[in-house]
Amino acid sequence: MNNSKNSILLVDPEFDPNTASDCNLVLKITADSFSYAVIDKNSRQLKAVFDQQECEDTAAELASAIRKDNYLSLPYREIKVSVYTPNTIAVPNALFNKNELNSYANFFAEASSSNLYTRPFAKFGFTSVFNLEKFIEETLDKSLASAARYEHHTPLLALGSFLENTALLLDFTAGSFNMLLLKDRKMIFQNSFQIAHPEEFNYYLLLLIQELKLSPSGTTVLLSGIIHQDDGYYNCLSKYFGDLRFNLPPANQFDQTILDDMPAHYYSSLLALDLCV
Repeated sequence: MNNSKNSILLVDPEFDPNTASDCNLVLKITADSFSYAVIDKNSRQLKAVFDQQECEDTAAELASAIRKDNYLSLPYREIKVSVYTPNTIAVPNALFNKNELNSYANFFAEASSSNLYTRPFAKFGFTSVFNLEKFIEETLDKSLASAARYEHHTPLLALGSFLENTALLLDFTAGSFNMLLLKDRKMIFQNSFQIAHPEEFNYYLLLLIQELKLSPSGTTVLLSGIIHQDDGYYNCLSKYFGDLRFNLPPANQFDQTILDDMPAHYYSSLLALDLCV
């Protein structure tokens, strides 16, 4: 295990980089962090996990890591990347027309790259249309060109694909949270928020409860990322919701021994990216 002020690297001591062609690389990029995992698909073992929190310039720090980190330059079997982007729209499948992608981009508020991506979510009845920040796009094109690209809430949808009734999924970094509201196997709302402290989180939480007309007694809250039982964010949630659970990673998919000394829910959304198609 290697640690710096805001980052951690966990590596299986038996990991042989020469077996990279047997492995998948999953990379999760948020507004203020990035993390990756290496998963050996033959031995079904988690071989490495890296996490960098509190990035002042995520795109620049990611580009630097890709240049310097040998694990990010190996010839992997598959590479999957989820990227935070404000430019995303969920189009109901009944209305989706693949020949009109540019018209969906008219709803995007921020200028980004000209490449438009689509991802179908058949279980939830919609197709996602999105594009990425230009510098992120250029960085991926230069160093991880073969990577399949997904927007930031895709891993949470993978974690929530078997949930029924009403579920609020919250995925935390050290300074933000991504939220996804599911009801009867439909995505009702998704968004990301920067937060500096529990009081600010409390404000957003009350706003979400009010605007989305959430029934705290009828909502299961599933937590992942940088949150702990009885910390400020957890205690804030417990004031309003009675059913709080940690959203655990897909443990039956592969051996996660290298995470034994870490809270199991820290990397749930990162590892769920491997389930995305």
